[in-house]
Amino acid sequence: MQALEKNSLSQKLAKQIKELPENSGVYEYFDKDGKLLYIGKAKVLKNRVKSYFKFTPNLAPNPNVSLRIAKMISETVELKFIITPSEADALILENSLIKQLKPKYNILLRDDKTYPYIYVDLSEDFPRFEITRKVQKGKGVQYFGPYYKGASELLEALYLNFNLVQKKGCLKHKKACLFYQIKRCEAPCEGRISKQDYEMILKNAIAALNEPALLIPRLNEMMGKYAAMLDFEQAAAMRDKIELLKSLEIKVELDLAKMEDFEAFAVVCDMGLVCATRLSISGGRVNGVNSAISMAKDVQNEGIEEVYSQAILQAFGVDTPTISTKIYTLDKLADAQIIEEILLKRHGKKFSLKSPLKGEKRRICEIAAQNARAAILSSNKEYDLSAEKALAKLCGLSCVPETIEVFDNSHMQAQACVGAMIRYKNGKFIKSDYRHYHLSANNDYEQMRQTLTIRATRFDKLSPPDLWVIDGGEALLNLAKEIIASSGANVEVIAISKEKLDAKAYRAKGAAKDKIYSSNGTFSLATNDARLLLIQKLRDEAHRFAISFHQKTKRKNDLAASKLKQAGISEASLSKLVKFYGSFDKIYEASYEEVAKLTNKSIAAKISTLKDSTKGQNR
Repeated sequence: MQALEKNSLSQKLAKQIKELPENSGVYEYFDKDGKLLYIGKAKVLKNRVKSYFKFTPNLAPNPNVSLRIAKMISETVELKFIITPSEADALILENSLIKQLKPKYNILLRDDKTYPYIYVDLSEDFPRFEITRKVQKGKGVQYFGPYYKGASELLEALYLNFNLVQKKGCLKHKKACLFYQIKRCEAPCEGRISKQDYEMILKNAIAALNEPALLIPRLNEMMGKYAAMLDFEQAAAMRDKIELLKSLEIKVELDLAKMEDFEAFAVVCDMGLVCATRLSISGGRVNGVNSAISMAKDVQNEGIEEVYSQAILQAFGVDTPTISTKIYTLDKLADAQIIEEILLKRHGKKFSLKSPLKGEKRRICEIAAQNARAAILSSNKEYDLSAEKALAKLCGLSCVPETIEVFDNSHMQAQACVGAMIRYKNGKFIKSDYRHYHLSANNDYEQMRQTLTIRATRFDKLSPPDLWVIDGGEALLNLAKEIIASSGANVEVIAISKEKLDAKAYRAKGAAKDKIYSSNGTFSLATNDARLLLIQKLRDEAHRFAISFHQKTKRKNDLAASKLKQAGISEASLSKLVKFYGSFDKIYEASYEEVAKLTNKSIAAKISTLKDSTKGQNR
């Protein structure tokens, strides 16, 4: 029976392949459970997809593909495709879908952050330096970076070393501020310095940005003063800034005599990991090194190309500042011309993407590869994923969960309902990726549905993790699986339910006998089991974050409700408004006409008056 079913599926897949159009586009492979396995792009869909298979005597993986791809093909039973206007559009769509859906056999670089630049607008009379992650308006804008670490510390050191305009907008005040009195500013607001003299200060500051070591002597002097005053905390903080500035000075034994700006990329696969490293060269100096690592086994040419395209398109994202349009890669890319075309459309500049065979550019690419290998070695030493590996085996997960998201909700008698998500990666809580949500649902099940649905619809903004952990039992596990299935993303799901004794839930590690629910079964582990302790630690952090946001929201709501009651709005009308709008902020955002229609003109007038008085106080 199974053989007949398998043969039927093979025939269906073979038919789908033969009916593929000869257009450029994106193709998707699915397994028997409808789970997305792989996303790829093609100049000609029919030709590209056919190259994965041999058709005689039966449909099977092409013997020329890698073991990883052969395994993926053996699991494939269905094919879908999306036609695009060009191969460049297909590459953009492919990268976007990989990030949003995280297919099982695609490699997803985990580093999807945008890095800061320092910029200065030289067209201003008395320019100052600021940090940005986006392109700034103005013909005289000059960028420095990107800075993979230490941008704010570098900017602070710049203002400590040079008497620049310290405060944004202070020129409008026409009166010298405290910074002039402490000799940190020349008070251009009072005309105490000419534009020509200020330009000399600016020129020296730009030189220091290009060579951060020039900023260190002043910081050493300040560290000594703090130490002499016995202010050891400030002295230590200054010491840390000095060490950080020193680390920005990357030494490379190469003669880059030409004052060039360019980017070098290298992708290395080793020890079951793949690493993409970017070296940023500015003014002939290595300005920064950044490495993004993901788990991947048996990666060959096609997979490496996929990683290169992700790394480059991510580095030069839409509305991202660009210092250089020259890009060099360790490996030759078949898609180089397509990537150039995409970057031209994004930035309105002609980019050059080349793979040098010899010379200093080749050696820089090889140095990027050395850094990638070092990052892989460091990653294997730094992160102990033994508990995650054991959890994956217990719950039948398809991969070791390197990145985990955990969800919890909090409310008090259906008031101040909030949802919370924490993110955990390689043994660390990534607090910059925490998220919280205001909810309108008033029971635990619907609140979790709302929280998970919001998160799933935003996978394009923050890539999905390997694993979701839900604070709840089997019903919430099934709910989460349903939402993930509808999103199309490749995310595993488990749940943990709190043990209840005498109607009380015990959260403390070592005392709780919580249950873990998974597709592989339900487990009650020993209280000292590393797998249970890991999940409890994550669950407790999500609970803490949810409670904290709930308390903050409730305090804010109580204050808002008090003001509305004082304005003469009844409890019943207030309840009706909150139920309809979901939050007090949205009540204030509503128009007079809308509130009058929902309640009456008297209440609408009172809210408008309160709103106007609040605006007056803010002014």
